[in-house]
Amino acid sequence: MSSSPLPTLTELNDPAFVAPSQAETARATLSVLMPVYNERQTLPGLLERIASVSLSTQLILVDDGSTDGTREWLQSEVEGKREGVQVFYHPENRGKGAAIRTAIPFATGTFCIVQDGDLEYDPQDYRQIVEAFGQEGVSVVYGSRFLAGLPSMRPANRLVNKLLAGMVRVLYRSPMTDEATCYKAFRTEVLQGIPLQCRRFEFCPEVTAKVLRRGYRIVEVSIQYKARSMAEGKKIRWTDGVSAIWNLIRWRFGKF
Repeated sequence: MSSSPLPTLTELNDPAFVAPSQAETARATLSVLMPVYNERQTLPGLLERIASVSLSTQLILVDDGSTDGTREWLQSEVEGKREGVQVFYHPENRGKGAAIRTAIPFATGTFCIVQDGDLEYDPQDYRQIVEAFGQEGVSVVYGSRFLAGLPSMRPANRLVNKLLAGMVRVLYRSPMTDEATCYKAFRTEVLQGIPLQCRRFEFCPEVTAKVLRRGYRIVEVSIQYKARSMAEGKKIRWTDGVSAIWNLIRWRFGKF
């Protein structure tokens, strides 16, 4: 498929949510929204992991201007060759948030989740995340790396993660242990109704702030995590931490 323009999302008029029954949760499909930028080495293995998950999944890949052969691999090995997989291409690198925004309107599953293109997170955790939607009144579920202890990561990253979660608790009066987690899952109509402006990693604080301000409760479940290093391709930088802090403050008080 050719690249698609960044969408203008429809505002959700009523944030009220009716929790799915256990039967609905059991047969639900999950839309996996995957922004990809220069992940040629990890992407094949990740797609195999997703395929092994015992859930009916729709996979929406957005190549964000890769230059390492990722785009060519997707075109030759994935696009039009795998059932339930859609691929979109940005002509240049726009950022993780922009890629997620491109994917959102095409999600058709009952639930949707964000998946990075590396191997830090384990797709086997999808099932327990989806199961959490069976709780009464739950429309947003985050996979927390910190509920089961302290995962291995650089001390600076751990400090920023703790700071961001603390800011959510203070600014939004919402229990939170891991605001910056990749595994953010939503009832699909909820995410499609949130007006997002993010371009880069500020997707995380922006969507967190906006779902909380609309009255949704975020439930956390424990997930697995294996951090990678900068040498292995990790892309987030200290400036993204500063941006996340600013965006949590900005969207606590700003109009949207």
